[in-house]
Amino acid sequence: MTGFLSVAELERFCGVVVDCRFSLADAAAGSRDYSLGHIPDARYLDLARDMSAKVGAHGGRHPLPSPHYFASRLSALGIGPDTEVVLYDDSRFVFAARCWWMMRALGYREPRFLNGGFSAWLAAGHTPDASIPVLEPAEIPPVPDAWPGCCDREQLQQLQAQSALLVDAREGARYRGEHEPIDPVAGHIPGAINLPWQSFSNDRGEFLDLESLRSCWGTTLEVSPLVVYCGSGVSACVNLLSLAMLGRDDVFLYGGSWSDWCSYL
Repeated sequence: MTGFLSVAELERFCGVVVDCRFSLADAAAGSRDYSLGHIPDARYLDLARDMSAKVGAHGGRHPLPSPHYFASRLSALGIGPDTEVVLYDDSRFVFAARCWWMMRALGYREPRFLNGGFSAWLAAGHTPDASIPVLEPAEIPPVPDAWPGCCDREQLQQLQAQSALLVDAREGARYRGEHEPIDPVAGHIPGAINLPWQSFSNDRGEFLDLESLRSCWGTTLEVSPLVVYCGSGVSACVNLLSLAMLGRDDVFLYGGSWSDWCSYL
């Protein structure tokens, strides 16, 4: 079961802490911020380097890497299939949730989150540590060749033929095509509804309680098949996290998301 640790609970945590900070506006910002200071003994996973593959003509801006590659990156950080892990970022779970989804999809022990992220840890009076931990590699478990629970554009169209409902996790202005700061085409996939990923946390970066999550989803919670997408398959993982907390483990991620879809237009 997905869990959230407070800063006080993190102080008693004996597992592995992973820093997932990143910036879509500056791809080097996350690793730079980590090198300047992080939670003591935290390891770093970079969205572009560790949790994405090389960008191509299609597949989106942050295509998923091969499962084996990601497992090897976890191994290098000392994370095996049974390792207890707590994830944090400073962006209301958006990058940590990507890591959570990937680990969960490959059968790793489900990681937990630092509620409130790095800002909450700083606000509690802690001092960042700039030292880099010395790590022992962990075992790499057998992993599938493809990502379970993830669909590509062709598979998405097959799901649409089965009356699947698509949920667009981007901000409303991007969904409506009023503002598109990243991708070359504005708009959304025909038939998709909009439920922004920011809906599931408050301004302090704390995840909502179960009752509030149910209220966010409303009757959509009962729809099946259900597919979630965003701009590049990252922020949609926050929606998937909220659904998992509500017992929906059968929801698909459209990995390439809008950046893949619009590459065919």
